[in-house]
Amino acid sequence: MANPLAEPLNPLVHEPAPLRNKIMNSLRRAIETGALEPGTRLVEKDLCERLNVSRTSLREALRQLQAEGILTDLNNRGLTVAAVTRSDAENIYRIRGVLEPLIVEQFIENAPDDEVQALKAHSEVLKRAYRGSNAEEIVAAKRDFYDRICTGARNPIAFDLLKKLTLMTSPLRRRSVVRPERQSQSISEIDTIVAAIVKRDKAAAKAAAEKHVANSAISAFRTADGA
Repeated sequence: MANPLAEPLNPLVHEPAPLRNKIMNSLRRAIETGALEPGTRLVEKDLCERLNVSRTSLREALRQLQAEGILTDLNNRGLTVAAVTRSDAENIYRIRGVLEPLIVEQFIENAPDDEVQALKAHSEVLKRAYRGSNAEEIVAAKRDFYDRICTGARNPIAFDLLKKLTLMTSPLRRRSVVRPERQSQSISEIDTIVAAIVKRDKAAAKAAAEKHVANSAISAFRTADGA
């Protein structure tokens, strides 16, 4: 059986920043990209070796990810990457459908013009990622796009929640974002969201964000159903 940790985790350089956060971010990326799939059992010894960290630091990070619901202890057999049910995934998209329009509205309320222009510029990066059809690049560009929106909205709590929600549905999301029809649809939706933000039209921006999430859900579940 192939080792699920064959390549995804690189040794970390120890720098004067919270090591626990670095470990958590590395594990999140591995889950987000599919290097660690739902149900994968996490072996502490292997993780310590691949990340070049102590078991104490690793356990601190694992406990935090477990508290967030990203990892779960399955029948006391050790931590595994949590899998979400269809019902859970539907609820996640419904929550995103409320959360993303909120942060778009707050961005319009709070972001100065230079941040609006920076978001507009990054939307071009995101659209190029969609055209490139690489799931990892698309997901990374979307993460940065929403980081900019949440920063401009002055709402870091929303970004933390959004990262958790999208991470929990990452298998669905990875397969959905590379569907050609979803890529062209997403590019149009991003254009609509950004155009409304530039005009500071909160109603139009919120409606566009709601539509983007709704269409994301439709695409994700079509992928799950093999459509």
